[in-house]
Amino acid sequence: MMERNLERIMFASRWLMAPFYFGLIIALALLLVKFVQELFHIIPIIFTLTESETILGILSLIDLSLAGALMLIVIFSGYENFVSKIHVDNHEDKPDWMGKVDFSGLKLKLIASIVAISGIQLLKQFMDIDNVPKENLMWLVIVHLAFVVSGVLLALMDYMTAKAHRLYGQH
Repeated sequence: MMERNLERIMFASRWLMAPFYFGLIIALALLLVKFVQELFHIIPIIFTLTESETILGILSLIDLSLAGALMLIVIFSGYENFVSKIHVDNHEDKPDWMGKVDFSGLKLKLIASIVAISGIQLLKQFMDIDNVPKENLMWLVIVHLAFVVSGVLLALMDYMTAKAHRLYGQH
C-alpha cells in the first residue's frame, strides 16, 4: 500500500515539469521579439549594406529561427516524453515527428541543432575575419568541434545501444 502510494506520487511528479515547458513557450515568444527586432533593423538599411553585412544579417535571422525550432523540439518532445501526450489527434499541421521522438532522438536533434547554431556563429565570425581576434576564432572553432565530436559520440552510443538491443533482444 505504501509502495503504491509512493509510486503514484512519483508518477504524478512528472507534472512539475509542465511549468518548465510553459516557461519555454514564453521564452520562444521572447525569441520572436528579438527576431522581429533584428528583421526591422535590417529592412531600412538593406540598400546600404555590403554583401557581407547582408549575409551576416540573414545568418542572424537563421540563427534565431534555428534556436526557435530547437525550443519547439524541446517543448513538444520533452512534454510528450516526460509529462503527457499532446492530444491533437490527426490535425493536418501536426509535425510528422511529433509523438515519435524518444529521449534518444531528442538528444540527437538537440545536439544537431546546437551544432548548426554553432556553425552559423562560426560562419558569421569568418565573414568578418579581419575584425575578429585570432584567439577568439580559435576558441570558436574548438567549441564548434567539441559540439560536433559530442554529436558524433552520442549518435555512436545510440547506434551501439540499439544494435545491442537487437542482438540480445533487450528492450
